[in-house]
Amino acid sequence: MGNAYFIGIGGIGMSALARYFKSSGYEVSGYDMSPSELTVQLVQEGITVHYTDDPGALPQDIDKTVVIYSPAVPEELQELRVAREKGYPVLKRAQALGMIASLHPCIAVAGTHGKTTTTTMVAHILTESGKGCMAFLGGISRNYGSNYLSGSGNVVVAEADEYDRSFLELSPETAVITSVESDHLDSYGSLSNLRAAFRTFTRQVSGILVAKKGAGIVQDDLEAKVFTYHLTDADADFHAGSLRPAGRGCFVFDLHYPGGVIHDIRTEIPGKVNVENAVAAAAVALCRGVSPDAIRTAIGSFKGVKRRLEVHVDAPGIAYVDDYAHHPTELRSAMAAIRDMFPGRHVTAVFQPHLYSRTRDLAAEFAQALGMADRVALLDIYPARERSIPGVSSKLIFDKISLEDKALINRGDLLDYVTTEILDVLVTFGAGDIDLDVGQIREISLKKAGAGEDFIVSASDS
Repeated sequence: MGNAYFIGIGGIGMSALARYFKSSGYEVSGYDMSPSELTVQLVQEGITVHYTDDPGALPQDIDKTVVIYSPAVPEELQELRVAREKGYPVLKRAQALGMIASLHPCIAVAGTHGKTTTTTMVAHILTESGKGCMAFLGGISRNYGSNYLSGSGNVVVAEADEYDRSFLELSPETAVITSVESDHLDSYGSLSNLRAAFRTFTRQVSGILVAKKGAGIVQDDLEAKVFTYHLTDADADFHAGSLRPAGRGCFVFDLHYPGGVIHDIRTEIPGKVNVENAVAAAAVALCRGVSPDAIRTAIGSFKGVKRRLEVHVDAPGIAYVDDYAHHPTELRSAMAAIRDMFPGRHVTAVFQPHLYSRTRDLAAEFAQALGMADRVALLDIYPARERSIPGVSSKLIFDKISLEDKALINRGDLLDYVTTEILDVLVTFGAGDIDLDVGQIREISLKKAGAGEDFIVSASDS
């Protein structure tokens, strides 16, 4: 089949593509800056990964090799520069995904937040119902232990990332838009430019568009038939009714849709936000011909996505939850779910801001969301692809947080902080490298609880 070489292979989207090419018979290899849990898994699956910028690692057969790179990779990287100079076919991640998706009916899920869980839920419903799908996910499914599903069926389910206008490489048959809010302004410059990109995306949908009611999606002049969804708004085509608590932050609800009602759907992942994600996923499934009973069963067996309200410890007197939230709306939704899961308890939120530009643009909103906790500890900004911006630091958020119980701590002092502070419910938030300490924080939390295995609720182990 040839070679597929990935520059930035450890990224969540890149690793899913690497798994696709491996399953398709290609010799797959690639580069990343440093080892991670994902790169270790890729190596175990037979993919060669190295961590030094070495153009000599490129496959020698140029005509039989495709080079795929992440938009997060700097243009001056030697491997990328040499690949272009020597004439390798070079594709951005989004271009490669777009080419794959163009060969199949595509279901794409876009939105500032909520898209990873919704994408994964759509893929799970199609898989469990027997319809089948191939799926490219923006997180690790806890049901399948992967961000790529190579299942049966001719449909591709893909997370449609708005960063770097990546989602414009897709022309889906069916699409979901979960939200359109200020983000990635380093790429777009303004919210109006971001909205314009989403508008372009909606025009590329050929069949059905399921859009969050109130997201500002303009419905005129579209080829697609548009349906709206919402958590509880009865004016939306799809919405939840009779929402009632089911314990530990989960809910039971009735799904109202144009064809009737699906009664007594139970979520097994916490938060009202995940009820709304389930409404969106069920809307897609109904439009694809999945039966109401199969939808109810599949949502009830959906375990969620790694690092989305992932409970690692739930012991008497101490709990530890980890979450990927890195946008104010995500933080608010996660904090609301935490309050439902652990009513009346003291919550300490540790947050690692992601990107200087996002911190600068949304500092006040971050402070307001974090104020939903009882105590906040802010880490240094994780720069990712960005260079520092003068005058921008975590202190921009810190100064706006209304809580008295707050602290600025260095990234390297996180474990000491967790060890020495008195904690009841601890939540770590962030899309940077805070996840590298999750295992050790889990062990510290267990030691504090004096708990044995009977007290552990570890989503990563289930």
